[in-house]
Parts: sequence; C-alpha cells; structure tokens
Amino acid sequence: MSAGNQFNDISLEELKSGLASGRVLLVDVREADEYAAGHIAGASFNPLSKFDPSQLPVAGEGQQVIIYCRSGKRSVSAMEQARLLGRRDADTHFGGGILAWLNAGEPVVQGM
Repeated sequence: MSAGNQFNDISLEELKSGLASGRVLLVDVREADEYAAGHIAGASFNPLSKFDPSQLPVAGEGQQVIIYCRSGKRSVSAMEQARLLGRRDADTHFGGGILAWLNAGEPVVQGM
C-alpha cells in the first residue's frame, strides 16, 4: 500500500467504547450468510460483493464510520472503494474483524 492509501485501525477496546457511547457507526462488509451467522450488535450490513459507498452511514458530530469483515482484508477493499467515490470519512476499520471479536469472547447477534 502506498503512503497515500493507508487506513486507520481501531482496537477492540476503542471499538467497544465507541459502540457503547454511540460514537461508532459500524459497517459489516461480509456476505449475507456470514452476517446472519453472527455479527457485532448495531452493525449495518453492506456486503463487499455489492458494496455501495453511498449506503454507508453518515457520521454526525463526534461519530466515526468503522468497517469490519472477517479478518481485515475485505474491510480494506471497502475503504479503498469508498475513498475512490469520495467517502473520505470511511478510513478506519477493525482490522482483526469478527475473528478478533470472537476470540476475545465478545457476543454476536444472529440473523439479519
């Protein structure tokens, strides 16, 4: 990745704190079967296969859009697509993805 294409990563604790306070607008870019099998509570769904940056939530004052996937690869692709279409506010992801969330013993919500 070139210096101009770097993205930010958020830690598990920062993500949990941001979700609890409403500062984080979380977007899951995994596919429907993955999302239905278990996603982080409060995450909106925008699968990478049909990814539409215009459908990302708009961050209000003090809020931040955070993208996540299974392990961090698809979230980077989604951030790149968002940047190409002018969404410069979607530049942070939870790089460990749902795997890191589950490995930390955090709960998930099942279903769509």
